Amino acid sequence: MNIDANTSAIERDGKSERSDELLQDILQALRQVVPLSLGVMDPRSEDEEWQDEWGVLIGVTGDMYGRIVILGEGDVFGRLGESMFGMLLEGDMLHSFVGELANMVTGQAATLVSGRGYRIDITPPTVITGRMHFFGLKNVVKMSVAFERAGELHFIISRDTEGKV
Repeated sequence: MNIDANTSAIERDGKSERSDELLQDILQALRQVVPLSLGVMDPRSEDEEWQDEWGVLIGVTGDMYGRIVILGEGDVFGRLGESMFGMLLEGDMLHSFVGELANMVTGQAATLVSGRGYRIDITPPTVITGRMHFFGLKNVVKMSVAFERAGELHFIISRDTEGKV
C-alpha cells in the first residue's frame, strides 16, 4: 500500500509533510522493534470506529504537535510481547508491555525524525483498557498494521497545528 493514500485527512503543507514522515517513521520503527513480518492494511474510513480492549496514547510535541494512539486486542499485544521476550505476558506484565511497546516505537520514530533535523519529544504513555471512544483528535490519519502470527494493531495519528499536548 502506498502510505500517501493515508494522508487525505491531512492538509498538504510543510507541516503535513512532517506528519507524513512521522507515519513512515512509525512504520520503520515497528519493523525495527517487533521481530515479526508486518503488512500495512488499507486505510479505514474517517467515520469508522475501532472497538479494541487495549489502547495507549502518547503525545508529540516540538516541531510537530499531536497524538499517537495505538489500539488492539489484549491477545494481539500478548503475542507481540511473546515474540519479543519469549514468554507469555498477562495481567500487570501485559499492561506494562503495552505502554513500553508504545514507548519503544514512538521513541524510535522520534529518533528517525530527528535524523532529518526536526525536534520532537514524546510524552509518557497513557495505557487505557476497556472499550473506548476518542473525541477531539484533529487532522487524523488512521492505519492498521497486521503482524504475522499476532494480529492487527490500529494506529490513529493526529496532528494539531499549534499548542502543546
